Amino acid sequence: MALLKATLSVLTRRRWAGLANIPRTGGAIVVAGHVSEFDPLVVARFVYAADRWPRFLAKSSLFERSGLLGAFMRTTGHIPVARGTATASQALDRAVEGLRKGDLVIIYPEGGIPASGEPGPRKGKTGAARLFLATGAPVVPVVSWGPQWVLNPRVGGLRTDVTVLAGPPLDLAKWAGAEPGDGNLREITETIMSALYDLLEEAKEPPADRSPPRCVKC
Repeated sequence: MALLKATLSVLTRRRWAGLANIPRTGGAIVVAGHVSEFDPLVVARFVYAADRWPRFLAKSSLFERSGLLGAFMRTTGHIPVARGTATASQALDRAVEGLRKGDLVIIYPEGGIPASGEPGPRKGKTGAARLFLATGAPVVPVVSWGPQWVLNPRVGGLRTDVTVLAGPPLDLAKWAGAEPGDGNLREITETIMSALYDLLEEAKEPPADRSPPRCVKC
């Protein structure tokens, strides 16, 4: 994490808001918006500043890479997802187990970054809804804006402004204890996606009142 902090300090100027919405203890599900391959580093840094260790649900190919990234993913508690295979559901089982033990799990409902252009409304996957129905853990939306421009020479300058916003835990009480049927999964997922895109529009606004939080691990 020290290396990550140093790297982001060089490459980005962070603008954070809503850090207090990250639960300090207990199992929690962070549903994150995905704008670039760089934003997991930014979101991890944000969550760590709330004194939580992030556990990502991430594509299994990242764990299979040689070098530092593969070794890091394999040894730090993240959860591989074998997309499009019969064993993909095992990742959710591991996430449920972690949530019940008090872990903070990060999942990307969009499943990937936009194919082209700016992020727009997309149909979310139901993994986060399944985790909520299985555990009742709070679901916190987090978005970032700016990671897609890091190391982009067209933006200019070495350090890129990066905004990270966390909203309050979503009100999913009406589905507490419900069965994971198609209707419930779809409605919860639509609620999650709506919250993410509303928060993303806020993140795009000029960040005049956002500044680095005061915290021990910042």
